[in-house]
Amino acid sequence: MNSKLDRKKLVESSCSTQNPPYGVDPKLTFYCPQENLEALDIPVVKRFLRWAEDDYTPPPPKKPAVLLLMPCQKVKPYAISPEHLAINSHLLAAGYAPTGRGDWPEEISELAAAPLLSNGALEGHGLQIDRAVISEPFGFVPYSAMYYWNGKLSPCGQYDDPGLFSHRGLACTWRSDNTAVPQDGKWRWGDNERAAYVEVHNRLAESIAKALSRIASNYEAIYAYVAPALTHRSFIVDRAQSRAAGMSNARRVGSQILPLVGVNDLVPGLVDLVPDAAQLTRLRGQMGGRLPAKLLSTTPALKLLTTAIGANQ
Repeated sequence: MNSKLDRKKLVESSCSTQNPPYGVDPKLTFYCPQENLEALDIPVVKRFLRWAEDDYTPPPPKKPAVLLLMPCQKVKPYAISPEHLAINSHLLAAGYAPTGRGDWPEEISELAAAPLLSNGALEGHGLQIDRAVISEPFGFVPYSAMYYWNGKLSPCGQYDDPGLFSHRGLACTWRSDNTAVPQDGKWRWGDNERAAYVEVHNRLAESIAKALSRIASNYEAIYAYVAPALTHRSFIVDRAQSRAAGMSNARRVGSQILPLVGVNDLVPGLVDLVPDAAQLTRLRGQMGGRLPAKLLSTTPALKLLTTAIGANQ
């Protein structure tokens, strides 16, 4: 195994999924927890987090409303990613339709049907659905900020962040603070990576909790449609929910055990999980004992989502 990864090649790989007018900004690429930690001090990231926490105003609900949180995606803008296309297609088929065009740029008009590109609120069955994304490092990203933000192309369409997912086997071997070691053709995080991961994780969970708490009164419920074992779920779950889903709720750094804190630890019961732990167990049974990597795009999981949302009608 090569003793070092090449950051330039990683950036080139990140840029390969760009969809004009969006393109990956090399300054917004983060390949390890240490780079994620530094990302929280990049001016555009700091401004976005502060805006989401303090200034974002959701559309006024015309009907009872719910907020749907979905995972961020490698493909940008999020709406044209395979997972978001599957989720939004299912919602459209279930009778929820966009209230307006939204503000998607004409350059991507050929990449999906107009209702799937719309980032406006959905309405159907007497219910409004607002959509948002759980992102690293941007935290809470309303769908309304997916294409444009502050009059410019959104930074949330111009970044790549595989660096908080340890299973991807990346490490910033070009950094002097790298402690990752090679293992089975990938890289296993060391103490510096795990310590930075915990700090980034908990700071983003705090940011998401602050943003959601401020707008929660607009909604009958807030749902996180998230798969197990990934940060999108870890940012949300409390300790009991983490254990029930078989997730780790801490990281060992040297002789210390550093806890991971989720939104529901900070504000108990703020967000409902779909699938929840019991539903994950049933899905495993239906799927032969092992959940697929694209669980959220499967019909059984999507039916759980529309059932949960429909309970608010």
